[in-house]
Amino acid sequence: MQLYDTARRGTFPLEAGPIVTMYSCGITPYDSAHLGHAYVYLTFDVLQRRLRDMGHETRCVRNVTDVDDDILRKARELGVNYLDLAAQEMAKFERDMAHLNLLACYSEPRATGAIPEILTLIGRTFDAGLAYQVDGYVYFEVAKFPRFGQVSHESHAAMLELAATHGGRPDDPRKRDPLDFVLWQPSLEDEPAWESRWGAGRPGWHIECSALALRDLGETLDVHGGGRDLAFPHHECEAAQSEAVTGTAFVKHWLHVGLVGLDGTKMSKSLGNLVFVGDLVAAAEPAAVRLALLDQHYREDWEWREELLSTAVSRLATWRSTLTSGRGGSVLEDVRGALDDDLDTPGAVRAIDDAAHAGYNVASAAALLGVTL
Repeated sequence: MQLYDTARRGTFPLEAGPIVTMYSCGITPYDSAHLGHAYVYLTFDVLQRRLRDMGHETRCVRNVTDVDDDILRKARELGVNYLDLAAQEMAKFERDMAHLNLLACYSEPRATGAIPEILTLIGRTFDAGLAYQVDGYVYFEVAKFPRFGQVSHESHAAMLELAATHGGRPDDPRKRDPLDFVLWQPSLEDEPAWESRWGAGRPGWHIECSALALRDLGETLDVHGGGRDLAFPHHECEAAQSEAVTGTAFVKHWLHVGLVGLDGTKMSKSLGNLVFVGDLVAAAEPAAVRLALLDQHYREDWEWREELLSTAVSRLATWRSTLTSGRGGSVLEDVRGALDDDLDTPGAVRAIDDAAHAGYNVASAAALLGVTL
């Protein structure tokens, strides 16, 4: 299998043993997960299905960021406990992922369930001389990690802009460098707090994923990724703090998924230009929704259009019309070949289309894509 690797900026063989470890950054459950989120998790699902088809065991961890600035702000606005808000939104999320027929995760840990591991990792970073404390904040000092930038390859100016966009506060006067990022921070009066050697507070955004990945999957992951917008700062910071402590490569293969747009703009909770899986399955059966998503290549940015769903409904009917055929053909091998070529799901869909129009039974090929006929 060949996959594009963000850090190496090219397509390379995915080299893994019998067990393939994977980490997919999950949601912050302060609002409903939208189609862009679902598309990321579908990509990891297809990857797992092909790897299992090849004989590998896959262990995919998908975290839940149930404590951070966004969820605490939203809980404050609604006047509810942040954990109650997380539980409510996670129930919706799990329902949507079930609609899309996603494989169960190996584990789905929450940030609040890993505070001891987070504190241990911050302590190791601090003790190694790679972090510093100011006014109860603990920052990672990027100047002491020469490989900072190895994942995203962004320019310094772009890093500053992205850090500001994603809440990194490069103008924070406590920082030695504007790109230094928070490992631990004091909590406000109405926010949850845990005791630490640096004072009561809560973890920063990036440290939770490193702690969870290292705890559940080990020091080096075979595949790690998420949406393309996570490459910097989130994954860049993860790699830095993890490798600074372990002294070994954090990730063998960085996989980033393109962004989904609507009406010419990337879907965003802040903008409200969202499409939800729940709304789509009210208009068409879940298998058609999954098939509509599979018709896009995971690395490309694309835009949701209503005709994608109507096309998928028609395609699904055509595929199902082959179920009574006793002809098998080579379509399963064709789909395998497409998936091995950087998860070319549109190519796999075309191969099934051709086989279906030729009268071959395509049930097993569709099943490899997670589409039940």
